[in-house]
Amino acid sequence: MRTEFEFTSSTFRGISRINICILLSLVLFLFGCGKFIPPIPQDNSLYRTYSQGKNKSSSVSGYSQTGIASWYGKKFHRKTTANGERYDMYAMTAAHKILPMNTKVRVINLQNGKKAVVRINDRGPFVKDRIIDLSYAAAKKLGMVDPGTTRVKLVTLGKDLPETSGKFYLQLGSFLKKQNAMEIQTDIKSVFDYSTRIEKAKVKGKTFWRVQVGIFDFLSRAEKTRKKMQKNYPNAFVIAVD
Repeated sequence: MRTEFEFTSSTFRGISRINICILLSLVLFLFGCGKFIPPIPQDNSLYRTYSQGKNKSSSVSGYSQTGIASWYGKKFHRKTTANGERYDMYAMTAAHKILPMNTKVRVINLQNGKKAVVRINDRGPFVKDRIIDLSYAAAKKLGMVDPGTTRVKLVTLGKDLPETSGKFYLQLGSFLKKQNAMEIQTDIKSVFDYSTRIEKAKVKGKTFWRVQVGIFDFLSRAEKTRKKMQKNYPNAFVIAVD
C-alpha cells in the first residue's frame, strides 16, 4: 500500500553534535523495547504539475529506470491526484516523482515478467528506493498486489521531447526544527557551490522546514546536481514547481 514519508539520511549529519552517552542510551532503549520510531509523514502538496508550453502533458520517450514499485488503493480512491484528477484505483495510472503528467510508461515486473502500461497522473512515491506508485488495477495486472512491492523496470513511451524545461528544485531534507534545516544549509554551502533556500510548509497542523537546492531551469541540470550530491544526500529528489 502507498506510504508517504518526508525524511532524508542527511538528517543524521548532526549526530556528531549529540553527547555520545545520550546517543548510546537512546539506542539501548530502542533495541530493548523493540520499538521502531517511524519517519514523519509528509504531504505532497509541493509536488505540482508543471507546464512546458506547447509540450505540456506530452510524454518523454527513451527514459528508463529500475527500482522498487509499490501500489495504492482503497484509502486513496476518489481523492484528488497531483494533476487535479480523481484517483481511480481501477484505472491504469501511476504516481512518479518527476515524469511529466500524462506520460505513458511500460512497467515490467522483473520477478515474473508481467507487463503493464500506465499513465502518470500523480506525484510519488516518497519512500526511499521506490520509483513508482501504481494503481490497484496496474498492480493486479503485474501480479504484485499481495506482496505490495516488487522490483520493476520502467520504460517511457510516446513522442520525443526536447530538453524538459520548467522550474525545478532538489530537496535534501525536511525538518520539524528550523535550526536543523539551517545547519544542513550551512553544511551545503561549505561543500557545494549551489544556491539554497529553506521553505516553510504546514502539514497536518505541523510546521516543516524544507532544505532545497536550486532553482534549475532544466530537468537534466537538476538531475545532474542530484547525482553529484548523491554521496552526501542519497535520499535527495527533484521536485517540479509552478
